[in-house]
Amino acid sequence: MSSARAKILEKNDDDVVIISAIRSPLTRSKKGGFKDTRPEEILMHVLKHTYTSTKLDPALIEDIVVGNVLPASGGASTARMAAIAAGIPIATSISTVNRQCASGLTAINQIANSIKSGQIEIGIGAGVESMTFSFGPAAIPDGFSKLVCKTQEATDCLIPMGITSENIAAEYNISRETQDTFAALSCQKAAAAQKAKLFEPEILPIWVNEDSPDGFLVDSDDGVRDGVTVESLSKLKPAFKKDGSTHAGNASQVTDGAAAVLLARRSVAKTLGLPIVGKFVAAQTVGCPPRIMGVGPAYAVPRVGCRYSLLKLPSHLRISHKTKSNLFGLLKKTGLEMSDVDFFEINEAFASQALWCCEELGIPWTDAGLNGKVNRWGGAIALGHPLGCTGARLVATGLNIAKHDNEKVFVTSMGNFSGMGMAGLFVNEQ
Repeated sequence: MSSARAKILEKNDDDVVIISAIRSPLTRSKKGGFKDTRPEEILMHVLKHTYTSTKLDPALIEDIVVGNVLPASGGASTARMAAIAAGIPIATSISTVNRQCASGLTAINQIANSIKSGQIEIGIGAGVESMTFSFGPAAIPDGFSKLVCKTQEATDCLIPMGITSENIAAEYNISRETQDTFAALSCQKAAAAQKAKLFEPEILPIWVNEDSPDGFLVDSDDGVRDGVTVESLSKLKPAFKKDGSTHAGNASQVTDGAAAVLLARRSVAKTLGLPIVGKFVAAQTVGCPPRIMGVGPAYAVPRVGCRYSLLKLPSHLRISHKTKSNLFGLLKKTGLEMSDVDFFEINEAFASQALWCCEELGIPWTDAGLNGKVNRWGGAIALGHPLGCTGARLVATGLNIAKHDNEKVFVTSMGNFSGMGMAGLFVNEQ
């Protein structure tokens, strides 16, 4: 064990610890179990579970941050409604945050930093998205400043995500077959994990239309497809370019869901007798070229504290000397090697970007079993990607995997629309 790994495994009273991490089932937009359920209702259930399952007095929750990407007004009012309906006192404040696909992780990071600074002792970082109700033209502004759009990289922020996937595939010569291989593995791992009921500990079953005779229980991810192969994916038509390689089978699913992570200062958690399931160590964000926004994890993972030679990046993607200096200053503090991390959960917005990031970071991705280095039980291609929820969902899944496999250190990461990446470093204490 390296000294850096041993250091982050230490337990100190000022640590930011995780008391609970739970998520809803992930269901297909407009077709799945939550197609008639508003996002605030899904969020209400996961928020309530964080304190009832841990026997925490909700009056002790001082602040909540919710990642949410698509709704009008940032979902601020509906998040507040969800917290109040969940039985959390009026005195507990709440806000929403939008860092695109990293919104849920940003919410966790903001709560963790509030605890570290002494502003609060207990809080919830959460995420929610109903792509059924918010995804589409209504979420897009009706125009943009002509002056701002004279800057090419600013205009690149408007490139549809599917086209950014095609840009990555073209720029780095990633074949459709390679993308389909990655996607098929994601689906196969998720199907195997679901059959083995491995996701159950992280999922909160939710009744839909509970007071109606037509009510039913949503208790599993309904987008998981069994029997997916490279051959079956090869029959699908490109979705974004006539001669492209990105299609419905190697891109993340459009999905509804919510997740919540309850955090506290370790000394407070011990005093209150709360269960401690993990520890938040660090998180970092970084920008990358908007036209290939999905490469974000290749930038963000090193910044969160894993040593990695950035010189492997193509010259036009290399981080500036100034940024490198900041990066290596952080690495000097944490000192982790890639080998110190037991596994990675990297969001699969598209197979092109996810596998490119794995290869750039030196993370093997071709393991077909459930004990690989990355996305052991599948990823967003198989499970779905409810934008504001994903960052929090990955933490719930990561802790579940870590407990099941008796692992300690894991990293979550994702690329963000408009060209960013974020990564979080966590320790399992179960």
